[in-house]
Amino acid sequence: MSDPDRNAAIRVLMMPRDTNPQGTIFGGVILSHIDQAGAVAAIRLGCPRVVTVAMDEVIFHAPVQVGDLVSFYSEVVKVGRTSVRVRVTVEAERRAGGEVVPVTQADVTFVNLDPEGRPLPVPR
Repeated sequence: MSDPDRNAAIRVLMMPRDTNPQGTIFGGVILSHIDQAGAVAAIRLGCPRVVTVAMDEVIFHAPVQVGDLVSFYSEVVKVGRTSVRVRVTVEAERRAGGEVVPVTQADVTFVNLDPEGRPLPVPR
């Protein structure tokens, strides 16, 4: 079971519309949620407008099934002058039995932007 003291940035119930021909969830759907979960951490840090500039290697260790409750945990790992690096860890809770399976992890780099779209220093 996952650590009850951790708070997920987002949790998503996987639905049939997001399946690939093998009947599991498309990797791109998971990548999209990783991006969103990372942005949540950057926003909580005080960067209300961010864009993704990089996502490190993503290796899927287990498939995600329809009906899985997928948790995306995010933590800030580095703060630069105008950028934030966030580690997002993904776990799937299986609908049958409640087993929690590690799915993947990625480091995502965001740049903080001003209203005109220019890089803005990250609040300290």
